[in-house]
Amino acid sequence: MATTQTRPGPVTPGTYLTGPFAPVTAEVDVADLRVEGELPADLDGAYLRNGPNPRFSPIGGYLYPIDGDGMLHRVEVSGGRARYTNRFVRTPMVVAEEKAGHAIWPGITSPWRPGPDEVGPGLAGTMRELPDINVVRHGGRLLALAECDRPYRIGPGLETLAQETFGGALPVGICAHPKIDPRTGEMIAFCYGMAPPFLTWTTIAPDGTGTPPRPVEGVERSTMIHDMAITDRYVVLVVAPLHFDIDAAMHGGSLLAWDPAAGTRIALVPRDGGPVRWCETDTFWLWHIANAHEAKDPADPAADVVVLDYVEWAEPTGIIPGVPVTPHLSRAVLDPAAGTVRREVLADVDVEFPRIDDRLVGRAHPFAALAAQTTRPVPHPGCRDALVWHDTRTNGIIRWEPADLALGEPAFAPDPRSDAPDAGWWLAFATRFGTEESSLLVIPAADPASGPVASVRMPVRVPLGLHGSWLPTG
Repeated sequence: MATTQTRPGPVTPGTYLTGPFAPVTAEVDVADLRVEGELPADLDGAYLRNGPNPRFSPIGGYLYPIDGDGMLHRVEVSGGRARYTNRFVRTPMVVAEEKAGHAIWPGITSPWRPGPDEVGPGLAGTMRELPDINVVRHGGRLLALAECDRPYRIGPGLETLAQETFGGALPVGICAHPKIDPRTGEMIAFCYGMAPPFLTWTTIAPDGTGTPPRPVEGVERSTMIHDMAITDRYVVLVVAPLHFDIDAAMHGGSLLAWDPAAGTRIALVPRDGGPVRWCETDTFWLWHIANAHEAKDPADPAADVVVLDYVEWAEPTGIIPGVPVTPHLSRAVLDPAAGTVRREVLADVDVEFPRIDDRLVGRAHPFAALAAQTTRPVPHPGCRDALVWHDTRTNGIIRWEPADLALGEPAFAPDPRSDAPDAGWWLAFATRFGTEESSLLVIPAADPASGPVASVRMPVRVPLGLHGSWLPTG
């Protein structure tokens, strides 16, 4: 049933509904895209990215990056040529709104829900589904991922097929950032919930078969967690004190409450089913993790530790109102036996969206690429205007700072002819300030500071969005 609150009105467009973030509504499929430079002959596959893109003008609030319908953007590359396709992820909410010709469901911060007279008994009282965060391929399935919900399976033409429950084993869903172990082929995922058990994790076999979720012991309330990491032995979950408060939200307050006095805890969950090992530290927040791996502690060679590289925030700015804070690339050394955490800043640069060569997930990585914000003023707030690469071997930073581009998350496309760490290309969508023309950039991993060897011009603007994957052919 619809709630008794007044139907919410339209949202005044702000930072994340205008400029390079503004939604697009045209769905296109265009071959033989214009290429400036030359696409590498060995680059053969597709770059696919997801992101929030409201199908109609939002009502009742717009909390970026959580709100917004999913839209998939794909650039297929082969033989030096490129093709672009985009499609909405057509949830039942998107389908109903397209039939009505306007937004029906409000943003997640609004308690109002549509009633059966407007959307029928099956959808009455529901929230908008939001498979708009990430997109991965696993077990022969292409999945558009939401923030701890059932993902949507996507067809070869980017058509929306159905919600995925992995053989019925995971009816509640999984997180937006599962990790695929390149050695076993397993996909590891977590899911937080509003009732006990508040946090679970699961393993999805290489064929896509799920196993029933297992609780993470020691979590006593519903907490938002966005990303995760894995090592050979552990699932790594950072539990920061960002808690859900449903009662406050139903009475006009915030859905999320930040409790900095509670500290941040990190769970090392043995993948073999052993007891959880908790490590505690001062409060910090993270959206995204670069990677984790097991090592000997440089400070104590007798100690086995887990090394976690991530982007650290003092608080979840944007979700919780407050003084803006600047994120930076950090490292946490976790001692499972002692339960301790030693943190350090790796690069005091304003960065986000860390990515590595996905073939090294769970093992030591030589490079991490990140979208960065320079100290230069940008024409539109919230945009990142540079890419940087952190060399874990030297702790050095490589920078590429174009003059007039808003840049998205980088993703690595390996050169199939070599396993060398710098054999391949970094891919990222970019939008030019002023003209708002978008391109896919192809940057050589061997010399990223030199900038792109190819820039593929998109037929429509690609809004700045969230996460994607390189999907090699074969």
